[in-house]
Amino acid sequence: MNLSRLDLNLVVALRALLEERNVTRAGRRVGLSQPAMSAALSRLRRHFDDDLLARVGGHYELTALGQVLLDRTSTAYDVLERLFASQADFDPAREHREFKLIASDYAVAVFGAELARVMHEEAPGIRLRFAQTPTTVVDATDSLLSTSDGLLMPHGVISDFPATDLYGDRWVFLVADDHPSVDDRLTRQDLARLPWVTYQRTYDAPAVRQLGMLGIEPQVEVSVDSFQIIPLLVAGTRRIALIQARLARLLAPLAGVRVVEPPYEAVPLREAMWWHPVHTHDAAHIWLRETAARVGRRMADEPEG
Repeated sequence: MNLSRLDLNLVVALRALLEERNVTRAGRRVGLSQPAMSAALSRLRRHFDDDLLARVGGHYELTALGQVLLDRTSTAYDVLERLFASQADFDPAREHREFKLIASDYAVAVFGAELARVMHEEAPGIRLRFAQTPTTVVDATDSLLSTSDGLLMPHGVISDFPATDLYGDRWVFLVADDHPSVDDRLTRQDLARLPWVTYQRTYDAPAVRQLGMLGIEPQVEVSVDSFQIIPLLVAGTRRIALIQARLARLLAPLAGVRVVEPPYEAVPLREAMWWHPVHTHDAAHIWLRETAARVGRRMADEPEG
């Protein structure tokens, strides 16, 4: 493929056509007339040797190749947009742009809120957009990082990408304030006999896997894809749950639950910000990483409790 012979404007037209599935709407979206967008569609059909959009009754549907290109075109568009938005200098007090960070609701609550507060004070023109960590994060890390500005995730899940450490955390258990059989401590027998609430994405809970190594098989009664919902599912029940200490400190007073230490030495957490190497030397991204690291260091210096 000779990229020098390709018109990159066709990427913009292709994305609009595949998402709108209508020539007129696609043209209106990118500021082209209907004849100009029809001409772009003809060029794309010749290039791919495929109709891309096939008329079915009174509307168009994507062909099999068009369906394949739908996600790829969106990814390519994001990469190109970030490529041409790169800057040699970056003044946070004057710039207006958006940073997209992939993060769990735990990382947003514990770290993202403080990062957003600092940016509000130091860079009023900067916007932060947090997106939920997808289940494909391990298998499609390269694609995920290339279309975002960073991924907030503990060490031990992904590797082979640059990262900066942010802060440490540890695992604790939550039980209801009025739990009928747990006082101020849990035993390993309690972990095996009591029902559990768990975070259903296991790659974010290595401490749960540690239980298996200890010979403990949790009796999962409820699983959920939000860390912040866990305390509500523990309150007023016999259930127990494993959760990060920093998040527990925020939520326990509001949810009718209390914190109990693990009856074993739980593996600690080291939260980091990961990014794609393409961002490494970009001035805006360097500022983002340095600001995130500064917020993380401030959190690390805070006394627990």
